[in-house]
Amino acid sequence: MKNAVRNFYVLPCCLLLLNLCNQLASYKARIIDDVFLRTAAIMAMVLFGGTLVGSVAEPLIGTLVGSLHQGTRARWGQLGEILFLLVLGLVVFWLYYRVDVYGVGSILPSEWRNPSRHR
Repeated sequence: MKNAVRNFYVLPCCLLLLNLCNQLASYKARIIDDVFLRTAAIMAMVLFGGTLVGSVAEPLIGTLVGSLHQGTRARWGQLGEILFLLVLGLVVFWLYYRVDVYGVGSILPSEWRNPSRHR
């Protein structure tokens, strides 16, 4: 059961979050006017970010999610596990909703948003 939940729910949620990171990289690269330079910047951000996530952040995130998952299961049993999975799904859904309806900038702090361009 543990591997099924991890493979069919937690892992896809993490992949959805990784996709959001790719969208953020594309959003931030829009401040670059040259299309070739912008494409190279997106590729560099995704490659660097993917490497950083794969070697540093993924083990930390995996440990954190595993700890939260085990902690809620240990404290509240099966109900804790279900609550953890529901909250994880709701957070991912909320992030995608915000990005889809209001744009990528809506999930960023105002200081990190791209300056608006008037054309």
